[in-house]
Amino acid sequence: MAINGLILRCSQCKVKFHILKVCSMSRLAVVETVHRNEDSSREIPGAQALRRGVSLLDIVADMPGLRFSEIADRSGLTKPTTHRMLATLVEAGLLRTDERDQSYHLGFKLFEMAHRVWDQFDLRNAAEPELERLRDLAGENVRLAIFDMDEVLYVDQREAMQVVRLGNGVGVRASAHASGAGKAMLAHLEPLMREQFLNRLKLNRFTPNSITDRDALVQHLDITKARGYAVSVEEQHVGVNSVAAAILDHRARAIGAVAIIGPAYRLDLDRLHMLGRDVLEAARRISGNAGQVAMSIATNPRPLGVDRDDVVSAVPTTAFLGEGPVWLPTQQKLAFVDILAPAIIMSDPKDGTFQTHAMPELVGAIVPRRRGGFLAAMQTGLKAVDIETGTVTTIAAPEATKLGNRFNDGKCDRRGRFWAGTLAIDTTPGHGSLYRLDPDGRCTLIESGFHVSNGLGWSPDDRIFYFTDSGVRKIYAYDFDIEAGTIANKRIFAEVPEGAGAPDGLTVDSEGYLWSAHWDGWCVTRYDPDGNVDRVINLPVPRPTSCAFGGPDLTTLYVTTARIRLSVHQLAEAPLSGSVFAIQTGVKGIPEVPFAG
Repeated sequence: MAINGLILRCSQCKVKFHILKVCSMSRLAVVETVHRNEDSSREIPGAQALRRGVSLLDIVADMPGLRFSEIADRSGLTKPTTHRMLATLVEAGLLRTDERDQSYHLGFKLFEMAHRVWDQFDLRNAAEPELERLRDLAGENVRLAIFDMDEVLYVDQREAMQVVRLGNGVGVRASAHASGAGKAMLAHLEPLMREQFLNRLKLNRFTPNSITDRDALVQHLDITKARGYAVSVEEQHVGVNSVAAAILDHRARAIGAVAIIGPAYRLDLDRLHMLGRDVLEAARRISGNAGQVAMSIATNPRPLGVDRDDVVSAVPTTAFLGEGPVWLPTQQKLAFVDILAPAIIMSDPKDGTFQTHAMPELVGAIVPRRRGGFLAAMQTGLKAVDIETGTVTTIAAPEATKLGNRFNDGKCDRRGRFWAGTLAIDTTPGHGSLYRLDPDGRCTLIESGFHVSNGLGWSPDDRIFYFTDSGVRKIYAYDFDIEAGTIANKRIFAEVPEGAGAPDGLTVDSEGYLWSAHWDGWCVTRYDPDGNVDRVINLPVPRPTSCAFGGPDLTTLYVTTARIRLSVHQLAEAPLSGSVFAIQTGVKGIPEVPFAG
């Protein structure tokens, strides 16, 4: 952080302090005394020991799990000195040991101290530079909000110089369910707290756009949490729109929100979403608490190289999070989902036309059913969908009690069984699982403990099952028993290095090669059956999400993409984000199998 290395001077005693390091999670500053005062050339007694103790804390913080000898080697101290200092730090609760392997880890005392820092956190002071930055970026009013009882209270504002201005909002109150700031904070309440809040909340109708149905509001809040930001389109006042993101503390609790607010004619829906990433980044910088929202907001630079002529935009949608493409051979159409709209999209790549069918909740993937319609992996379960009538029927809900989870990617094996994975909406590690849905409706838990369950598929001979965990940037391979529908012998098939994005959706071609879309990687990668990179096809967008073979001869690779949480500048560089791309591969795919139930 920028504060590291800063020298401060006490105005009373003239003592200078050197900021050695600020822990980004606890915001705890570790200081070193440089001089006792202006006149003294002698070091304060104990300062050397303090420095050594701080250096040992630093070593353990950077590499938790080290043993005594490893710490001594890295510290440069003698073993007796290292032993005494480690014992003192353990006694003070700043370090702790794991008795199983005698390794050292940060102690819980540091977390207690961090909590006290958060209790004294000055939200207005921390937010001031971000409010000004957002005002200059958007050219609109920017407000800082908190919950006061059951209402939103604006506690600070930076006003933009515009012909039409909203005026000072400091001290103004707004409804939690109709304002961007209120919905952003509501979305991040723990399930029980949200339930209690909604029980007290009166869903008044302020405009025709106000959400007054409780179930609709809950679904809207879940989508807001998945996106990372909230939008309000003339819900509190006619002619006024806003986009807002929650400011989270070290426990991922909303302690406030930052919002851009302005006239609807200047802040239309497209611009609100374009500014979504910027308010999200501002909120995270205010709290200093990175990593709390679903999916990384970082985007790697566009790779150098000449654009390929055979990569074309086949379906020019502006999907927030296009995913789950599946080719429908009888119709010669491509179906896919927009997880965050949420919607199922039916498209014709020949002419680029498409129809959007709104869904009642987050939808991660779809497959056709033999009896007609689709089977969808949705937020609350696996459901039959008739897009013509809009009917949605639950077949299985194995995670009904996990309110913070949702289903993500899914496909059918060659026996027509549907396999689908889950993840936490806020991508908390370890909350994801893999399930198998049989045609008779039985749903079986296959494996759990994943970070971000994602792309899956099978080898042409049905002997290998592939499964992606985007959160750890790995694609796993398992031995697959097609008769029993079981997997075994998990191993890493491929691992995407840092800086090259994260593996997302995948498909397998008829030669047994695996194609993986790289989120934040600007590309699709083809791996040979041994997990080696065979080829990389760059795309003009940073966030490819999934891929599927289609077309009359199944040699066209269709790639869905996302535009969610791309900044205004990134969208200017990659305006086709959210579209579906078509690539002529010269390789034939494998027909997808409908759900047999």
